[in-house]
Amino acid sequence: MAYQQLEHPLISHKLTMLRDKNTGSADFRLLVKELASILAYEASRQFSLDSIEVETPLEKTKGETLSGKKVGIVAILRAGLAMVDGALQQFPNAKVGHIGLCRDEKTLAPVQYYLRYIDKLDLRNLLIVDPMLATGGTASAAIDLLKKKGAQNIILLNIISSQEGAKNLIHKHPDIEGFTCAIDPGLDKNGYIVPGLGDAGDRIFGTA
Repeated sequence: MAYQQLEHPLISHKLTMLRDKNTGSADFRLLVKELASILAYEASRQFSLDSIEVETPLEKTKGETLSGKKVGIVAILRAGLAMVDGALQQFPNAKVGHIGLCRDEKTLAPVQYYLRYIDKLDLRNLLIVDPMLATGGTASAAIDLLKKKGAQNIILLNIISSQEGAKNLIHKHPDIEGFTCAIDPGLDKNGYIVPGLGDAGDRIFGTA
């Protein structure tokens, strides 16, 4: 698996604003959306192209278009919802599925509470979106569910990850690609990424 941290001045700028505890929910949501769009753009580098002929106002010319595989977006609830619109900016015709997974506060293990698949998983380039990759358990569980349904082309998109989570994910699913905006050094005793940005869901939706 290639799990890559993206390096770009604009990403660094937006990520710093996202980390700031004084950033309100409205701005936080917008930043998540913008970073998700950048991540989705980067993920498309893995997509194949077909050559076609088009006619400009002046003459015919050859161009390239994304090949036959359709794009699917799978949001891990609830925080992943904030990344969907950003990914849809790049792929407006993508279908969107949802996987509800929450973390058991004692064991930190993922617990499934909702599942809504999209069709033709085996024929799609799937983008799983979730702002945080902490222990890697939730992402691994989501990937397991999709693989059992036949998904083959999976790309994971995170905004902030921990070194432990990235390592665990690579060990569990060495066959998939992943992109993140930052890999932070560790987790605290409650399983939160440090320095991180706090609870992404709470900051997105203004809950506590």
